[in-house]
Amino acid sequence: MTASHDEGAALLTTLGIDHLGLTVGDLRAARDFFVECLGWTQFGGNDAYPSAYVTDGHAKLTLWQQRGGTPFDRHEAIGLHHTALKVPDQATLDALFEKVRNWPGVEVEFAPEVSGKGPKVHFMICEPGGTRLEFSYDPR
Repeated sequence: MTASHDEGAALLTTLGIDHLGLTVGDLRAARDFFVECLGWTQFGGNDAYPSAYVTDGHAKLTLWQQRGGTPFDRHEAIGLHHTALKVPDQATLDALFEKVRNWPGVEVEFAPEVSGKGPKVHFMICEPGGTRLEFSYDPR
């Protein structure tokens, strides 16, 4: 028997994201960016299927080494458009941008700016492993 939405309270099926798996072009460069530049912790990995598991204490990412193919194109490919990470305040956002924009292999898409009509402020980069990342602060 299939439950319908009309049969009482909605069934809770998920509890948020456990982790996000990202395929990267350069595992070592991506891992170093998250651990050495952003201050995340590596909590595992798999040498047989090259990967590194990293966390900031809240979010968990699995970085997988790409085995070939072409870089991701958010306009042409189905899948992840970008990963957005939040920061606690404007000062942290600005300081983080100054640090990551000079990190080897980082490509800056845009510097901190108001998102839409605000008040959220964000910036976008491509980390050295090829993943598009957004960093944002929202005072709401």
